[in-house]
Amino acid sequence: MNKRLQIPETLQRKYSLEKSVIDEKNRTVNLAFSSEAAVERIFGNEILDHKPGSIRLDRIKKGGPLLMDHNPEDQIGVIESVTIGADRIARAVVRFSKSARAEEIFQDVKDGIRQSISVGYRIYEMVVDSTEGNIETYRAIDWEPYEVSVVSIPADINAQIGRNQEIKSKTKEIQVMKTASEETPVIDRDQVRAEVLNDERKRTKALNNLGQRYQNFNGEAIAKDAIANGLTVEEMEKRILQELPQEKIRSKTSAPGSFGYSDIGLSNKEASDFSFLRLLNAGANPQDRKAREAASFELEACSAAQKSSGKSSRGFVIPMEALAFKHNYQRDLNVATPSAGGNLVADNLLHMSFIDLLRNEMVLSTLGAQFLENLVGNVSIPRQSGSSSVYWVAEGDPVTESELTLSQVPLSPKTVGTFTDISRKFLAQSSINAEMLIRLDIARSIALGIEHAAINGTGAANQPLGILNTAGIGSVIGGTDGADLTFDHMIDLETAVTSKNAGVSNLGYLTNAKVRGKLKRTFTNGTYGERQVWEPGNIVNDYFSTVTNAVPSDLTKGAATGICSAAIFGNWNDLLIGLWGGLDLTVDPYTGGTAGTVRVIGLQDVDVAVRHPESFAAIVDGLTT
Repeated sequence: MNKRLQIPETLQRKYSLEKSVIDEKNRTVNLAFSSEAAVERIFGNEILDHKPGSIRLDRIKKGGPLLMDHNPEDQIGVIESVTIGADRIARAVVRFSKSARAEEIFQDVKDGIRQSISVGYRIYEMVVDSTEGNIETYRAIDWEPYEVSVVSIPADINAQIGRNQEIKSKTKEIQVMKTASEETPVIDRDQVRAEVLNDERKRTKALNNLGQRYQNFNGEAIAKDAIANGLTVEEMEKRILQELPQEKIRSKTSAPGSFGYSDIGLSNKEASDFSFLRLLNAGANPQDRKAREAASFELEACSAAQKSSGKSSRGFVIPMEALAFKHNYQRDLNVATPSAGGNLVADNLLHMSFIDLLRNEMVLSTLGAQFLENLVGNVSIPRQSGSSSVYWVAEGDPVTESELTLSQVPLSPKTVGTFTDISRKFLAQSSINAEMLIRLDIARSIALGIEHAAINGTGAANQPLGILNTAGIGSVIGGTDGADLTFDHMIDLETAVTSKNAGVSNLGYLTNAKVRGKLKRTFTNGTYGERQVWEPGNIVNDYFSTVTNAVPSDLTKGAATGICSAAIFGNWNDLLIGLWGGLDLTVDPYTGGTAGTVRVIGLQDVDVAVRHPESFAAIVDGLTT
């Protein structure tokens, strides 16, 4: 009789910390992370064998991570050494980092608040150790620990493995063979090993090829980690795209510090205390000792950010932490009282970072465009440009091998600039309302510039390449001299995208206010009484739609000179907007000196790319009159 065992690829075991082995000076903790104690699993009991040769320790000995709650994005330290004692218990010395996050956890460990640790590991081979009644005990004779975590709440083993972990983890199946009497179960290790090795060779080869292809994207390191953690090619591709903003992956082809990000290690409190107003007031009044003293923190932080960025600056480089921090001001600041400034700032703005403001001022973000923040150097986003082939074969004949075709979407920084004139008296204010108004005004201006480039950029003269000028997008033609937009045109745009298998998510229409007005007066079949093409709730052809006057309305087609409008349909997840480094602010107190105003100039490095041209289609000769 045969049965299948499902073993999660990632397992965990919990242990307790001992306060007596904490070295506060060196920030190290000695701990035991595994033993030969039997642990109940969904498939029976599990024993981790600790004899020499049973444990793979190479990876964890080479600086394995100390994590918080098994979260790979929350590393708080490093594993410095690992030993296996005569008592067959694996022990490690872990060292906590000096980051604010790690310091917080280390303090909790010292205070006895966090007393549990957990080990994450993978099993490569198991054998049946014993059978008692209907309960089988398996011994892992080939397994590998790959991280140690401080955990807040030790989960129940059965709940974790039997429910949560089984759902979240991929599983491998091991065929368990029993004799006719069903008394002595054994594992057909040769069969399993052959199958696993064959699949693993193919997966490893594909991941290594992908990593080499994207060397300038730190691809080799990502591929190595993907191989170790069982990722597929598709999962690795998604990880490269999704983790870029958080991991700040440095291009191997760019010089250290080029187009650098501007994190300088500000705490949450320091980031929340950072004031644009104090900084700008000091820049506008360089001889005013009080103004510069009031902004001493901001000036020091900007100096550190400029050095961290590794690039020249025309003014002040705002630290990324100050741009990204979500303020959480108290409600007793008269914001709700119109006469006290409440009309200046909406409630939700009080909790937004500058980056949030930038996104919220762009209609592209409501459609689903993806923002890649904190980029470093020129980067290339991987994309699949061709699929593997399918073959029909006779029984016993081999299938012809085929491979995915991969290409790259390049992103390189271009600089967008804006300026606003502000009175000197306004800069001397210290209210939250005034602070947010300054941030909102700068964010809105930069957002409009980015949005215009994302739609119309030529790709020349230091501009990004926008959707309308991207080769390969779908096209719907109105007429020789343009044509009045109709419901059929909207359907044709949808068809141009979905017929290319690009209609998967975040589909919608983008156009300008003139087209919206035209479609509100146009009915689906041209007969009065039928529903409008642009329906209430901003729905067109069952898709969410929105407008920005960055979509041109002054195009020419034949005799229709300067009166044609554009409309775009697409999968907006495939529009990528990259942001490099911090905001560069320059204060010019002279241009508007006679009027008592100060000019604030904002510069931001940005680029735009369409990941898959077939994800978009446009009509550029629509008439709205």
